[in-house]
Amino acid sequence: MASTSVPQPKTNRIGLAVLDYRGGKTTLCAGCGHNAISERIIDAFYEMGVKPEAVAKLSGIGCSSKSPAYFMSRSASFNSVHGRMPSVATGAVLANRKLVALGVTGDGDTASIGIGQFVHLMRRNIPMIYIIEDNGVYGLTKGQFSATADLGSKLKTGVINELPPIDTCSMAIELGATFVARSFSGDKRQLHAMLKAAIAHNGTVLIDVVSPCVTFNDHEGSTKSYKYMKDHEEPLHDVSFVPAFEDIAVDYDAGTSINVTMHDGSQLRLRKLEEDYDPTSKLNAIRRMAEAKEKNEVLTGVFYVNPKAPTFLDMIDMTGDPLATLPQERVRPSREALEQIMEELR
Repeated sequence: MASTSVPQPKTNRIGLAVLDYRGGKTTLCAGCGHNAISERIIDAFYEMGVKPEAVAKLSGIGCSSKSPAYFMSRSASFNSVHGRMPSVATGAVLANRKLVALGVTGDGDTASIGIGQFVHLMRRNIPMIYIIEDNGVYGLTKGQFSATADLGSKLKTGVINELPPIDTCSMAIELGATFVARSFSGDKRQLHAMLKAAIAHNGTVLIDVVSPCVTFNDHEGSTKSYKYMKDHEEPLHDVSFVPAFEDIAVDYDAGTSINVTMHDGSQLRLRKLEEDYDPTSKLNAIRRMAEAKEKNEVLTGVFYVNPKAPTFLDMIDMTGDPLATLPQERVRPSREALEQIMEELR
């Protein structure tokens, strides 16, 4: 009797199946936008061929900060104190620059209690990916407004927000982040391309993802609901990405697209929907985002990218070897160095 062959699962360029990038079963509400983001993270890291063991997942407190449990269970993970994830991430990257640092946090964790740490992370250009799962409310503590809630938006209880929002993307561009983008959890194609480009980028990546809270902020009057986003989303461009290990020789008609070459040779491709938009210009990015705010548009796309800026690790000439692997003679100051320090302190 002939035996039936069992089909082998499809694998990526390093021989891993997509199951190798999955995590535990989600405990978030059914339909939560955060779960869609987790799926895009799984797809992006699988397609880019990143070893899960090379990834450090970092988070704070909140519904969003539970998300790292739902992808790449073989990766190292650290759930930090509320709002303090940036400092933990900075320490991890300084200790081992070979890590692919992935921070997943929320609008409350970032724009309220963690705003001070967020500011300094952005200005240092630490090489890491920082994803804000932005729903405009504190979903873990019954849906109060967060600091990113739009002026005039309404809670399920009927309460109207009277305070202007913090725009984390505008702030990140001003402060020095070198890859700044906004997407929508319901836009699979755009977010997927952004995440692949983020993995290839060497510097601070800030991606603010509008991610509706189906329990507390998906009703009429919310500006971060599925319906509002579908009615008001205004993409800057079509986003695609070609990694360095794939053929990138594709021609476009002049003036219809912008190709941004990343430090590893990968190409971020932006097909223009607005002819005058240049994502390498800070001034252009800030101007267009301000215009969108005046029009009540939720602008999505890659707002700003600079693949050539030095990272914080380059600025301080950090060794390429993990600190824990260095021999004592490389980490212990000499007697002469200690005497010089003591003399300077007299």
